[in-house]
Amino acid sequence: MTWTQNYDPLGFWPLSTLVSALPVLTLFFVLVVLRKKVWISALSGMLMAFLLSSVVFGMPASLIGYSSLLGFVFGVMRIAWIIVASIFLYHVAVETGQFQVMKDSIANLSADKRIQVVLIAFCFGAFLEGTGGGGAPVAIAGAFLIGLGFPPFQAAVLCLLANTAPVAWGAVGNPIRVLTGVTGLPEHELSAMVGRILPPFSLILPLWLVRSMVNWKQTFEVLPATLVAGLSFAGMQFYWSNYQESGLVDIIAAIFSLLVMVAFLKLWKPRSILEVGEQGRVRAQVPQHNVWEILKGWSPFIIASVLIFIFGYPSFNKHLRFEALTFPLTGIHNAVLRVPPVVPQPTPEAAVIDLNALALPGTAVFAGAFLAMPFLGMKFRRGVVLLAQTFRQLIPSLLAISFMVGLAFVTRYSGMDTVLGLSMTHTGFVYPFFGTLLGWLGVALTGTDAGSNALFGNLQKVTAEQLNISPILMASANSAGGVMGKMIDAQSIVVSSTATQQVGKEAEIFKAVLKHSVVLAALVGLLVMVYAYVTPWVVPAMPQQAAPIVSLLK
Repeated sequence: MTWTQNYDPLGFWPLSTLVSALPVLTLFFVLVVLRKKVWISALSGMLMAFLLSSVVFGMPASLIGYSSLLGFVFGVMRIAWIIVASIFLYHVAVETGQFQVMKDSIANLSADKRIQVVLIAFCFGAFLEGTGGGGAPVAIAGAFLIGLGFPPFQAAVLCLLANTAPVAWGAVGNPIRVLTGVTGLPEHELSAMVGRILPPFSLILPLWLVRSMVNWKQTFEVLPATLVAGLSFAGMQFYWSNYQESGLVDIIAAIFSLLVMVAFLKLWKPRSILEVGEQGRVRAQVPQHNVWEILKGWSPFIIASVLIFIFGYPSFNKHLRFEALTFPLTGIHNAVLRVPPVVPQPTPEAAVIDLNALALPGTAVFAGAFLAMPFLGMKFRRGVVLLAQTFRQLIPSLLAISFMVGLAFVTRYSGMDTVLGLSMTHTGFVYPFFGTLLGWLGVALTGTDAGSNALFGNLQKVTAEQLNISPILMASANSAGGVMGKMIDAQSIVVSSTATQQVGKEAEIFKAVLKHSVVLAALVGLLVMVYAYVTPWVVPAMPQQAAPIVSLLK
């Protein structure tokens, strides 16, 4: 039995669009207006998706159930796993006393909180995004900032803001590979185009971060540092995406920026030191540690970061995967048909469960924590107890993630998210702007840039060809615009609130980052408009048309 998606069930696209938005609107209404717990809000949104999928879209009840089950498994494996692992790693570092050494090493490099947030949230966070993604940048960097003394709420907001520009090449370039898979467009040209859209935003992001927590006067006091961090990262991001391959863009750019910042901070200090919780005073002497002590202090995160990189690298990752653990979910696999204009011809939607936990970045973090424990003097039994305590602490957040991803998968398989995307194709001349916002919407709905590319990548290509706009530009705009939606997607909000011990304040976090997300997405859209109509020579020429290949997001 197959069921075909209907992208205008009410026969009037504005009304169909409004109905399709109700599940997400319900979630945020319950969260922000009624101020209920996040898991209750997610459950409310998922139940609304169930109702509309059945009553309005005519989706069979069995397919609704299977799609939510698929989302639940995906949420546990791809999101909850990395959250538990990251918080566990942090607890190991704290209990063994090494986190204090880490804090001292950062404070000795710079005692100024404005520079600390650039080093941790921007540079280190970008490295974590490039190696594994999956919530690790927000979870680990957020816990780190709290350890440095940042207010938990502020740490959550800052890490969400920082985890934007690197997202297009997250998890060793997976979003770009997915975009290539669903569009058939050449990977190098797509990576290069994204690498011509995002570097200006990478350049200003450190300045944006600092300004979000202090006034303009205090921001300009550290302007040299923010420019050095942004310029070094943006420059390497542009170079590697345009002249090298797409897998290591974030990793190389982050390492390069970190090294440049370390060298720069040996030569330059801000005139006044702004400590965490202070309005500006000279810091007391911080304990000094030798190189060995610093390496030992950082060892849990060093080991975890190296393992994330190794586990995530495609040529190694394939050896961690077993075919028996990846199998179609009978009852929904290839039972839902996507139809034009979203795809060139009616195409069955795959529904595959992937239980290859060994290949996930969360497993690499767990391995890093357990490998570091004996080196740091923690007994294995104590580590197991600490892990159990971490899991109990995170149960409400894990429930919220399960419901949210269940909601996302029901809207995906019912076609509601596609209806929202198609509504933006009615914008004509200004489509480059709204097409960019389509990528932003996709990440806000799916929680991943790769998911947004899989959902809307081919739609961007088809619409661009109809409007005589470069499909390379619009497919890339989907990915580049999507990164600005990362900070407001419900899953990222839950990760940030959990990692920073702000469970119950998800609504406040969402409201704090929403304005940044909208403004940055709009700026990306305007830049894409310029590339489309003013400087089209910036867009890479498309080589011989490549045939579409199977989506890598299976």
